[in-house]
Amino acid sequence: MIILKTQEEIKKMAKACRIVAETLEEIRSFMRPGITTKDIERFSEDKIKAHGGAPAFKGYRGYPASICASVNNQVIHGIPSPMMLREGDIISIDLGVCVDGFYGDGAVTLPVGEISPLAKKLLKVTEDALYIGIDKATSRNRVSDISAAIQQHVEANGFSVVRAFVGHGIGMSLHEEPQVPNFGVAGQGPRLKDGMTLAIEPMVNTGGCEVGILEDGWTAVTLDGGLSAHFEHTVAITDGDARILTKVE
Repeated sequence: MIILKTQEEIKKMAKACRIVAETLEEIRSFMRPGITTKDIERFSEDKIKAHGGAPAFKGYRGYPASICASVNNQVIHGIPSPMMLREGDIISIDLGVCVDGFYGDGAVTLPVGEISPLAKKLLKVTEDALYIGIDKATSRNRVSDISAAIQQHVEANGFSVVRAFVGHGIGMSLHEEPQVPNFGVAGQGPRLKDGMTLAIEPMVNTGGCEVGILEDGWTAVTLDGGLSAHFEHTVAITDGDARILTKVE
């Protein structure tokens, strides 16, 4: 069941989403070669709590950390560890925040120092695909209009969209209906309406779309070893259009 939010509930979600956005911006400034993904987790959790939020991922379905930190060919759900970041790496940071029972969710993929032209293109195409999808999140469209727009942009640039994981509704639960795939045929799925709140999150690979799960039971990786990027915003449909909640004003 898709849960439509009132304007008051969207205001409450916006508090959590603002902390997501602020924390991701602070991580951007913290990022550099020589730090570990565990360092980033500690930094992130401190910032989330300092802003008045609670880490939404820690303990969720047994997940052991406050953020997901996925490096190079890791797609999503990378568990922070003593792994040291090196010049030329890319790292996807996905984090969620809960405030007063409402959730926000967002992700960015960041360069570590100077990265390759292929990695730069991957980050740009994936982030552009996110905003192209958000532009389709209007009350005139259906869920798959978001999906189709993302897929078309990604594939036109020679990359592939991950199909094993999708975006989702969000609100008083971290994951709600509807699912929001990053692939599909336009004009299908639920019609978008005011009050819908969605986490739109393209995951894009330089090679094939196939992924596998490591022995930790969480970390998803590209099967062919290609790079992967992930960008995500939480949006609310209000007055017919998408309002990005996880964005620093």
